[in-house]
Amino acid sequence: MPSQTSPNLEPEENRGFPPLADAADLGSGEIQQELARLEEIILSSPHIPLTRRTLVDEEQLLDRIDLIRSLLPTVLQQAQAIVAQRQNILLQAEQEANEIIQTAQTQAAQIVERTTIVQQADLSARQLQQQVQQECLLAQEENLQQIDRLRQEAERQIERMRQEAIMEAEDILRGADDYADAVLNSLEQQLTEALRIIYNGRRQLQPDETQQRKSA
Repeated sequence: MPSQTSPNLEPEENRGFPPLADAADLGSGEIQQELARLEEIILSSPHIPLTRRTLVDEEQLLDRIDLIRSLLPTVLQQAQAIVAQRQNILLQAEQEANEIIQTAQTQAAQIVERTTIVQQADLSARQLQQQVQQECLLAQEENLQQIDRLRQEAERQIERMRQEAIMEAEDILRGADDYADAVLNSLEQQLTEALRIIYNGRRQLQPDETQQRKSA
């Protein structure tokens, strides 16, 4: 039979294993180191030939397991803190994203509103311009019609005044003719009367002259 080597169960400090670390000095990242040390203890322990068994220092293994167990709450707390921090970061990021989206939506709505206001103002300006142009054209047409009516009325008044002036002048001329005829008629009557007196006077003088020629 092959001779079996007795397992080497030397103390930990004699086999070069790393000393146990204080749980208070270990962080969440060192639990991996403790698991690696635990694996190193198992791999470096004596192996029973022709079997899949290994002789392990129970006390040392239990100490490592206790250390890892003592680290788990701290690691879990740190993991929970990290998860909570991550959730807070995600929540804050989501809030900031929502605020950014809301701000962007508000700005977009304001831009749309300003654009709508500008479009409405432009449309109102164009409509007002068209209305003013139409009113100006209508006023111009009405003014032209009014001017034409005034011109026609002025022409009628001028024609009426001309006719009245002609009639008045004709009346004046007729009055002057009548006056002259009356004056001439009166003068004619006076002259006729004077001629009659002269004629009668001469007839009265003629018998005396006839007698004087006979007596001579």
